[in-house]
Amino acid sequence: MVRYVLRRLPSAIVVLLIASVVIFFILRLAPGDPAASLAGPDASEATIQAIRHKLGLDEPLVTQYVIWLRGIVTGNPGDSYILHAPIAQLVGESLLNTVELALGALVLALLGGSLIGYLLGVVRARWAQTLLSGLTSLGIAVPTYVSGVLLILVFGVTWRVLPPGGIGPGFSDFALGWQYLLMPAIVLSLPTGATIARFLASSMRQTLDQDFIQTGIAKGLRRRRLMLGHVVPNSLPPVLTILGIQIGQLLGGAIIVETIFAWPGVGQLLLQAVTGRDYLLTQDLLLIAVLVFIVVQLVTDIIDAALDPRIRLERA
Repeated sequence: MVRYVLRRLPSAIVVLLIASVVIFFILRLAPGDPAASLAGPDASEATIQAIRHKLGLDEPLVTQYVIWLRGIVTGNPGDSYILHAPIAQLVGESLLNTVELALGALVLALLGGSLIGYLLGVVRARWAQTLLSGLTSLGIAVPTYVSGVLLILVFGVTWRVLPPGGIGPGFSDFALGWQYLLMPAIVLSLPTGATIARFLASSMRQTLDQDFIQTGIAKGLRRRRLMLGHVVPNSLPPVLTILGIQIGQLLGGAIIVETIFAWPGVGQLLLQAVTGRDYLLTQDLLLIAVLVFIVVQLVTDIIDAALDPRIRLERA
């Protein structure tokens, strides 16, 4: 297993370096000048140039990239242009809020998606199949900004049983914190949970057709033992692979959900950085998103290899 992990690390590092280059240079292609935005519409050209020099924007692009990368490696990413605060502090505070939201959404997606997927894989009644398939299609098809607004209107405005937005005390006061977390976590979890359900049901159907399952049925194994002891474990590797991708989707969807529910996380911070043309903050946030996605994929591959030794032997 250690050899398998070590073989995966170089490719992950290469992907991260390529992503850093793409992020850095793509941002420079966007219209607008951060120095002009900071100086204001009535600023003179001399003032704009002075700001550009102070921010290091008058340096060659390669030099700017090396300075930025060196700051990332040394743990000193610099200060935000528009928020005038250390980027490490801003990212640390917002990242904790996003992790709280993403974990809540992931738990809901795993619980709901696994239950619906299991039922889709074992239930044979046509009406139940139609109902469950319709629920998963709805979860995938409805955009988060639509489901988010609907939940706010129903539970936050009409019935007033949950806060319509903002962030609570978090884990320090769970009794109050879950009320703020529930609606945004549900909205964020819907597409991921529906996708997990679809893949789990499809994988279970394929596993049920395998010879060793048919042998178990012929030997008279109880259905519950057969499903939970053999069908579900052998159906998990494809689901874990798609789950790694869906965690990346959770981070992308968090930008919209955090905006709808006024949740002060990485999504809100990234929106401020992009609209304010804050190169450093935008670059750091995008690179963190890529890093999280790479780590999740690496962990997913490791779990797949642990569950199925054939994968580990094939890629060794």
